[in-house]
Amino acid sequence: MAGTSIRFQGNGNEFGGYLASSAMGKGPGVIVIQEWWGLNDQIKRTADRFAEAGFTALAPDFYHGKVTAEPDEAGSLMMALNIDDAALVIRGAIDALLAHESTSGDRVGTVGYCMGGQLSMFAAAIDPRVGACVNYYGIHPNVHPPFEALEAPVLGLFAEHDAYASPEAVGALSAQLTALGRAHEFHTYPGTQHAFANDDRAQVYDATAAEDAWSRTLALFRERLG
Repeated sequence: MAGTSIRFQGNGNEFGGYLASSAMGKGPGVIVIQEWWGLNDQIKRTADRFAEAGFTALAPDFYHGKVTAEPDEAGSLMMALNIDDAALVIRGAIDALLAHESTSGDRVGTVGYCMGGQLSMFAAAIDPRVGACVNYYGIHPNVHPPFEALEAPVLGLFAEHDAYASPEAVGALSAQLTALGRAHEFHTYPGTQHAFANDDRAQVYDATAAEDAWSRTLALFRERLG
């Protein structure tokens, strides 16, 4: 891992995360939000990859040290997520990232995967300092972003065969954002499954779709964050 573990403050509370500084010395900030497994090595590598692309990336730990590879435990951790606590983590992470010496600009991007995709939209809707938002097949039944407050454009990246973020759910989300006049662009990758961008999960990983989604993510962040 090229980055480092850090601690940061949020409304008087202390939280943990993984920070990867821009390979360029300084770059726009990106908040990388975990899947339901927790802040694992795959998410840390994703933060490193953003750093290699010129961004300074911070992956906050929403589970406060808990990580699992067991689906049942991951589901329990996701459902136990305290939304008010998650909001404190998000705002504290944005504060810390914008204040870091290797971050440029006054806005950040958010990107999340699975559970994190929904939290990415939530972050963008609760904090106007988010200048661009990317949602990779986001789900969480208890996270309801206040989309009426959303200012950042949303890039949604979805799988054709997804029992979690189904095509019907994706269509309903798009219709909701359209009705509110919120800028968004959604892409569904034919033949793919949920978590197609997670290269630790060989049974669902799709390299072609993952690379296209990565290119779209970088393009949005470079356009909107500078």
